[in-house]
Amino acid sequence: MSIACLPAGGLSADQSHWIQSRRSFFLPVKILSRVFRGKFTQALKRAFCEGKLGFHGTLKLLAQPKTFSAWLRQLFRNDWVVYSKRPFGGPEHVLCYLGAYTHRVAISNHRLVALADGKVTFRWRDSAHKNKKRLIAMPVEEFLRRFLLHLLPRGFVRIRNFGFLANRHRTTLLPLCSQLLNSASQSSSNTPPSSNDAGTLSFWTCPLCGGPMRVIERLTAARIQLRSPP
Repeated sequence: MSIACLPAGGLSADQSHWIQSRRSFFLPVKILSRVFRGKFTQALKRAFCEGKLGFHGTLKLLAQPKTFSAWLRQLFRNDWVVYSKRPFGGPEHVLCYLGAYTHRVAISNHRLVALADGKVTFRWRDSAHKNKKRLIAMPVEEFLRRFLLHLLPRGFVRIRNFGFLANRHRTTLLPLCSQLLNSASQSSSNTPPSSNDAGTLSFWTCPLCGGPMRVIERLTAARIQLRSPP
């Protein structure tokens, strides 16, 4: 799994102030629908050219390249509806779920039970029977094959950062972002928000009480790894 981290805001062009993004900046549903439509139709076209599609019954006419192209063009002209909604557990639940994949290997050591007679025995969770824990033994070769499926392909990284979070710029831009965010929070704390400014509250303002949020601790990369799931 490869994850891209996108910040909800950024520096201005002259790097003089912080620009806060809108609450609904992430994954607009209409744009997501168009992107999904383009990816899906492109995958259909590629599969047709590679001979991976089979047409039977009333769909036999689509086996002709011209007929398939005409059908694909008509399919692309229609607006697609992509079902998108908020996660059940909220954004914190999503971060915890993804963090378990980005900060641990394919299988934890405590799940490994035994290695004997050329077989690896480990625990697994049977989701079809109320997540009951069971034991399974498989040949070492098969265990290694499944383990290597979790390795990223060449050229991929587990977490990819952009903008001021990129490795090339974060040494100089991250302190500047922190300085601008701190100055913005201090100015907002000195001036209480009015009812007219309710829709433009700072990112560092509590959405429940309206008070300023303050940084109580900063974690280094090493300390984050220590606190990550095993």
